[in-house]
Amino acid sequence: MKILLVEDEPDMSRLLSSLLKDAGFVIDHATSIREAEEATRQIAYDLNLLDRRLPDGDGAELIPRIRALRPGARVMMLTALDSLTSKVAGLEAGADDYLTKPFQGEELVARVRACLRRPGSASLPLIRVGALSFDPETRSLAIGDKPFSLRRRELNLLEALIRRANRVVTREALLNEVFSAEDEVQANAIDTLVSRLRQRLTSSNADVTILTARGIGYMLTEDSA
Repeated sequence: MKILLVEDEPDMSRLLSSLLKDAGFVIDHATSIREAEEATRQIAYDLNLLDRRLPDGDGAELIPRIRALRPGARVMMLTALDSLTSKVAGLEAGADDYLTKPFQGEELVARVRACLRRPGSASLPLIRVGALSFDPETRSLAIGDKPFSLRRRELNLLEALIRRANRVVTREALLNEVFSAEDEVQANAIDTLVSRLRQRLTSSNADVTILTARGIGYMLTEDSA
Protein backbone atom coordinates (compact mmCIF):
# COMPACT_ATOMS: atom_id res chain seq x y z
CA MET A 1 0.00 0.00 0.00
CA LYS A 2 1.15 3.51 -0.77
CA ILE A 3 1.14 6.41 1.70
CA LEU A 4 1.61 10.13 1.06
CA LEU A 5 3.53 11.63 3.99
CA VAL A 6 3.05 15.40 4.28
CA GLU A 7 5.73 16.64 6.68
CA ASP A 8 8.17 19.54 6.30
CA GLU A 9 10.60 18.71 9.14
CA PRO A 10 13.48 16.65 7.66
CA ASP A 11 14.38 14.57 10.73
CA MET A 12 10.75 13.69 11.40
CA SER A 13 10.24 12.83 7.73
CA ARG A 14 13.19 10.44 7.80
CA LEU A 15 11.96 8.80 11.01
CA LEU A 16 8.40 8.35 9.75
CA SER A 17 9.53 7.09 6.34
CA SER A 18 11.86 4.56 7.97
CA LEU A 19 9.18 3.25 10.35
CA LEU A 20 6.58 2.88 7.62
CA LYS A 21 8.93 1.38 5.03
CA ASP A 22 10.05 -1.21 7.59
CA ALA A 23 6.35 -2.06 8.06
CA GLY A 24 6.04 -2.74 4.33
CA PHE A 25 4.52 0.49 3.02
CA VAL A 26 5.66 2.52 0.00
CA ILE A 27 6.10 6.18 0.95
CA ASP A 28 5.93 9.35 -1.13
CA HIS A 29 6.81 12.63 0.56
CA ALA A 30 5.50 16.19 0.27
CA THR A 31 6.59 19.18 2.34
CA SER A 32 3.67 21.56 1.75
CA ILE A 33 -0.05 21.70 1.03
CA ARG A 34 0.69 22.66 -2.58
CA GLU A 35 3.01 19.70 -3.15
CA ALA A 36 0.58 17.31 -1.47
CA GLU A 37 -2.36 18.48 -3.54
CA GLU A 38 -0.39 18.04 -6.76
CA ALA A 39 0.73 14.54 -5.71
CA THR A 40 -2.88 13.60 -4.91
CA ARG A 41 -3.97 14.70 -8.38
CA GLN A 42 -1.51 12.25 -9.89
CA ILE A 43 -1.78 9.24 -7.55
CA ALA A 44 -4.61 7.67 -5.54
CA TYR A 45 -2.87 7.04 -2.22
CA ASP A 46 -4.18 4.43 0.19
CA LEU A 47 -3.55 6.83 3.07
CA ASN A 48 -2.59 10.49 3.46
CA LEU A 49 -0.55 11.14 6.63
CA LEU A 50 -0.65 14.87 7.38
CA ASP A 51 1.19 17.23 9.67
CA ARG A 52 -0.76 20.37 10.57
CA ARG A 53 1.96 23.00 10.78
CA LEU A 54 3.11 23.28 7.18
CA PRO A 55 4.93 26.19 5.47
CA ASP A 56 1.86 27.22 3.46
CA GLY A 57 -0.87 26.65 6.05
CA ASP A 58 -2.68 24.18 8.29
CA GLY A 59 -2.60 20.60 7.00
CA ALA A 60 -6.26 20.27 7.99
CA GLU A 61 -7.07 22.62 5.09
CA LEU A 62 -5.86 19.89 2.75
CA ILE A 63 -8.45 17.31 3.82
CA PRO A 64 -11.44 18.65 1.81
CA ARG A 65 -9.17 19.10 -1.22
CA ILE A 66 -8.01 15.47 -0.95
CA ARG A 67 -11.59 14.25 -0.59
CA ALA A 68 -12.68 16.32 -3.60
CA LEU A 69 -9.96 14.72 -5.71
CA ARG A 70 -10.19 11.23 -4.16
CA PRO A 71 -13.60 10.74 -2.49
CA GLY A 72 -12.63 7.46 -0.81
CA ALA A 73 -9.28 8.67 0.49
CA ARG A 74 -8.30 7.96 4.08
CA VAL A 75 -6.57 10.68 6.09
CA MET A 76 -4.63 10.51 9.35
CA MET A 77 -3.20 13.54 11.11
CA LEU A 78 0.17 13.29 12.89
CA THR A 79 0.97 16.52 14.68
CA ALA A 80 2.36 18.20 17.79
CA LEU A 81 -0.92 20.10 18.22
CA ASP A 82 -2.22 18.02 21.11
CA SER A 83 -4.89 20.15 22.78
CA LEU A 84 -8.45 18.86 22.87
CA THR A 85 -9.53 21.78 20.70
CA SER A 86 -6.91 20.92 18.07
CA LYS A 87 -7.87 17.24 18.05
CA VAL A 88 -11.56 18.04 17.68
CA ALA A 89 -10.83 20.55 14.90
CA GLY A 90 -8.75 17.97 13.00
CA LEU A 91 -11.38 15.25 13.29
CA GLU A 92 -14.20 17.62 12.37
CA ALA A 93 -12.19 18.70 9.32
CA GLY A 94 -12.56 15.11 8.14
CA ALA A 95 -9.54 13.19 9.45
CA ASP A 96 -10.11 9.48 10.07
CA ASP A 97 -7.62 9.49 12.96
CA TYR A 98 -5.47 11.95 14.89
CA LEU A 99 -2.15 10.96 16.51
CA THR A 100 -0.06 13.45 18.46
CA LYS A 101 3.72 13.75 18.71
CA PRO A 102 5.70 12.36 20.44
CA PHE A 103 4.56 8.83 19.66
CA GLN A 104 5.79 5.25 19.81
CA GLY A 105 6.65 3.64 16.48
CA GLU A 106 4.55 0.57 17.26
CA GLU A 107 1.48 2.71 17.91
CA LEU A 108 1.98 4.68 14.69
CA VAL A 109 2.15 1.51 12.57
CA ALA A 110 -0.85 0.00 14.38
CA ARG A 111 -2.92 3.17 13.92
CA VAL A 112 -1.97 3.37 10.23
CA ARG A 113 -3.05 -0.23 9.69
CA ALA A 114 -6.29 0.37 11.58
CA CYS A 115 -6.97 3.48 9.49
CA LEU A 116 -6.45 1.48 6.32
CA ARG A 117 -9.08 -1.06 7.33
CA ARG A 118 -12.45 0.24 6.24
CA PRO A 119 -14.88 0.31 9.19
CA GLY A 120 -17.49 -2.42 9.10
CA SER A 121 -16.05 -4.16 6.08
CA ALA A 122 -15.91 -7.92 5.89
CA SER A 123 -12.57 -9.67 6.08
CA LEU A 124 -10.95 -10.00 2.70
CA PRO A 125 -10.48 -13.58 1.49
CA LEU A 126 -7.07 -15.08 0.84
CA ILE A 127 -5.82 -14.78 -2.74
CA ARG A 128 -4.59 -18.17 -3.96
CA VAL A 129 -2.52 -18.86 -7.05
CA GLY A 130 -0.90 -22.28 -7.37
CA ALA A 131 0.43 -23.28 -3.95
CA LEU A 132 0.87 -19.60 -3.01
CA SER A 133 -1.61 -17.72 -0.83
CA PHE A 134 -1.65 -14.04 0.14
CA ASP A 135 -3.61 -12.43 2.97
CA PRO A 136 -4.56 -8.89 1.81
CA GLU A 137 -5.20 -7.68 5.37
CA THR A 138 -1.97 -8.81 7.02
CA ARG A 139 0.14 -8.92 3.82
CA SER A 140 1.37 -12.36 4.89
CA LEU A 141 2.31 -15.13 2.48
CA ALA A 142 2.25 -18.91 2.64
CA ILE A 143 3.19 -21.74 0.33
CA GLY A 144 0.94 -24.64 1.16
CA ASP A 145 0.64 -24.44 4.94
CA LYS A 146 4.09 -22.95 5.52
CA PRO A 147 4.74 -19.20 6.00
CA PHE A 148 6.77 -17.62 3.21
CA SER A 149 8.75 -14.42 3.72
CA LEU A 150 10.14 -11.93 1.22
CA ARG A 151 12.13 -8.74 1.37
CA ARG A 152 10.12 -5.52 1.37
CA ARG A 153 10.36 -4.69 -2.33
CA GLU A 154 9.89 -8.32 -3.33
CA LEU A 155 6.72 -8.38 -1.26
CA ASN A 156 5.51 -5.11 -2.81
CA LEU A 157 6.09 -6.57 -6.26
CA LEU A 158 4.37 -9.87 -5.49
CA GLU A 159 1.41 -8.07 -3.93
CA ALA A 160 0.98 -5.93 -7.05
CA LEU A 161 1.04 -9.06 -9.22
CA ILE A 162 -1.06 -11.42 -7.11
CA ARG A 163 -3.84 -8.86 -6.62
CA ARG A 164 -4.12 -8.84 -10.43
CA ALA A 165 -3.37 -12.52 -10.99
CA ASN A 166 -3.83 -13.68 -14.60
CA ARG A 167 -3.74 -10.08 -15.83
CA VAL A 168 -0.78 -8.17 -17.25
CA VAL A 169 0.43 -5.44 -14.89
CA THR A 170 2.25 -2.64 -16.71
CA ARG A 171 5.82 -1.73 -15.83
CA GLU A 172 4.64 1.78 -14.95
CA ALA A 173 2.11 0.41 -12.43
CA LEU A 174 4.73 -1.87 -10.89
CA LEU A 175 7.25 0.95 -10.57
CA ASN A 176 4.60 3.10 -8.91
CA GLU A 177 3.63 0.41 -6.36
CA VAL A 178 7.09 -0.96 -5.58
CA PHE A 179 9.13 2.23 -5.35
CA SER A 180 8.50 5.64 -3.82
CA ALA A 181 8.98 8.88 -5.73
CA GLU A 182 12.16 9.56 -3.75
CA ASP A 183 13.86 6.25 -4.62
CA GLU A 184 16.68 6.30 -7.15
CA VAL A 185 15.40 3.69 -9.61
CA GLN A 186 17.62 2.18 -12.29
CA ALA A 187 16.13 1.52 -15.73
CA ASN A 188 16.21 -2.25 -15.19
CA ALA A 189 15.12 -2.21 -11.54
CA ILE A 190 11.80 -3.99 -12.12
CA ASP A 191 13.41 -6.62 -14.39
CA THR A 192 16.05 -7.37 -11.75
CA LEU A 193 13.45 -7.58 -9.01
CA VAL A 194 11.20 -9.86 -11.10
CA SER A 195 14.16 -12.15 -11.83
CA ARG A 196 14.98 -12.42 -8.12
CA LEU A 197 11.34 -13.05 -7.20
CA ARG A 198 11.02 -15.74 -9.86
CA GLN A 199 14.00 -17.56 -8.36
CA ARG A 200 12.54 -17.37 -4.85
CA LEU A 201 9.15 -18.68 -5.99
CA THR A 202 10.63 -21.49 -8.09
CA SER A 203 13.02 -22.69 -5.39
CA SER A 204 10.14 -22.68 -2.87
CA ASN A 205 7.83 -24.76 -5.11
CA ALA A 206 5.12 -22.09 -5.21
CA ASP A 207 3.70 -23.55 -8.46
CA VAL A 208 3.36 -20.09 -10.00
CA THR A 209 4.98 -18.43 -13.00
CA ILE A 210 5.70 -14.76 -13.72
CA LEU A 211 5.21 -14.31 -17.45
CA THR A 212 6.72 -11.45 -19.44
CA ALA A 213 4.53 -9.36 -21.72
CA ARG A 214 7.36 -7.90 -23.77
CA GLY A 215 7.36 -4.13 -23.80
CA ILE A 216 4.32 -3.99 -21.51
CA GLY A 217 4.82 -5.64 -18.14
CA TYR A 218 4.39 -8.90 -16.23
CA MET A 219 1.67 -11.35 -15.21
CA LEU A 220 1.47 -13.85 -12.34
CA THR A 221 -0.30 -17.11 -13.17
CA GLU A 222 -0.51 -20.67 -11.94
CA ASP A 223 2.30 -22.86 -13.19
CA SER A 224 1.07 -24.97 -16.10
CA ALA A 225 4.01 -27.36 -15.98
